[in-house]
Amino acid sequence: MGALLVSELAFAATPAASPTVAPTAAPGSLGGQLAQMVFGLLLVVGLIFFLAWVLRRMQGAAPKGGQVIEIVGSRAIGPRDRLLLVQIGREQILIGHTPGSIEALHVMAEPVEVPVGARQATPEFAQRLMELMGKDHKDNT
Repeated sequence: MGALLVSELAFAATPAASPTVAPTAAPGSLGGQLAQMVFGLLLVVGLIFFLAWVLRRMQGAAPKGGQVIEIVGSRAIGPRDRLLLVQIGREQILIGHTPGSIEALHVMAEPVEVPVGARQATPEFAQRLMELMGKDHKDNT
């Protein structure tokens, strides 16, 4: 009986044959990590586009009756100084703009008629971008 007890203890002490995991296998494979990284990147880019869409919709909720304040013309008088002719409704104001201040220089008694060809043209790229964003400025003029 003692021999049987010793053999039972020896059998219990030896580890059972269990399947071993190869030491080279990592918890996540390279393909899985790459797929997770691409999915995260797509999620972030999608979130950016979604937020841009929401922001555009919120700005589009404003009345579309045209611009109330319009820059009719501008002239650079120095590297960082400008004269701006601004029209608000039917009134035109000549404004001096410097990096430190903005001052109304003169209120026009009669509005200055500026030919359409003399107004600042929107560059073609900027105009195309505005069209794609749904903000075509040609309709406002």
